Amino acid sequence: MTPKEKIARRVACDLHDGDVVNLGIGLPTMVADYVPEGIEITLQSENGILGMGALASPETANKHLINAGGQNVTVLPGAAYFDSAFSFAIIRGGHVDMTVLGALQVDAHGNLASHIVPGKMVPGMGGAMDLVTGSKKVVIAMTHTAKDGAPKILKDITLPATAIHAVDEIVTELAVIKVTDDGLLLTEVAEGVSVDDVIAKTEATLKVADDLKTF
Repeated sequence: MTPKEKIARRVACDLHDGDVVNLGIGLPTMVADYVPEGIEITLQSENGILGMGALASPETANKHLINAGGQNVTVLPGAAYFDSAFSFAIIRGGHVDMTVLGALQVDAHGNLASHIVPGKMVPGMGGAMDLVTGSKKVVIAMTHTAKDGAPKILKDITLPATAIHAVDEIVTELAVIKVTDDGLLLTEVAEGVSVDDVIAKTEATLKVADDLKTF
């Protein structure tokens, strides 16, 4: 299992039956492949779908049916289509139970940087600003470090902020970290990973939960 698959599988464990969930582009879309058996969720896409299914195979893809990231998707029976204005009304109205987003950086205050790297071409803001303010729970799904090994969980973000004090939980291939009023709380470590391993790859200070679990 790849690191990204491990992250997606762990995020899926946070899903509850009946949840309305928005999955951001990239890694978060993989969460749909790991929804626990017996759990039914409704996937919402900000380009105007409620009741989205899994990604479509090349053989069955409908070129007109895409998610917000431009990927071909399927839809479930009873799915609804609408314009982006209505879709964002759902988000801003507080009807999304959980949103899962990728990130470039997250810090100890729950601040998120996900939309721009000065001088580089990246996907951009998309619906992230609305999702982090309108969703009941914001989960960041990302690798623990950048490609060069630099920590992505910082004392303070250094890139332009996408949202301030918005993140509830961070899931990486190494750990699950809750954002609390008292800072970052390490609640779970991946199998074969030690607390020291996580601390060594995290710039921000971590408190360790008394009931630390393994996933």
